[in-house]
Amino acid sequence: MKQKHQLLINRFSRLKNHYTALKDYKQLIDELLTQNDFYQVSEFNKLLPQDKAILDAYLKRLASLQDFLGAKIFSLLLDISGISYTAMTEVLYAIEKEKIIDSLGNWIDLREVRNELEHDYPEDLESALKDLKFCIDNFSKLESYYLNSLNFAKKYIHETF
Repeated sequence: MKQKHQLLINRFSRLKNHYTALKDYKQLIDELLTQNDFYQVSEFNKLLPQDKAILDAYLKRLASLQDFLGAKIFSLLLDISGISYTAMTEVLYAIEKEKIIDSLGNWIDLREVRNELEHDYPEDLESALKDLKFCIDNFSKLESYYLNSLNFAKKYIHETF
């Protein structure tokens, strides 16, 4: 079990980098939104390349954070707590039951929208901007999943993350 604890600590250390970068990009986006409502196609087209790069970087980190939570953290959380599972769907149901995520539906919605955005952007720009807004508006939800995961782990591992 100690080996799984150390593995989880190491993974949280890596995850913290994704979270910190995502949070920084979110702050830059909030500042950008005070100057430009880039959710409108005409305004988005006026953005400087470096501003578009911030949006792309945000989406990349959002995907990385969600993927890392789902693939590398959630099952380990269940392992250290003694909750059994055999499939990823059981992991997600247990994670919801433990209140690490607010709802499986919200987790899946966020995943589907950001996947659509990765595949459709920028061909259908109007639709992509709606998806982008959804992903930006749901920063606090993904942040809560990260923080809830940390707090859950702290019940079982008495180390500083």
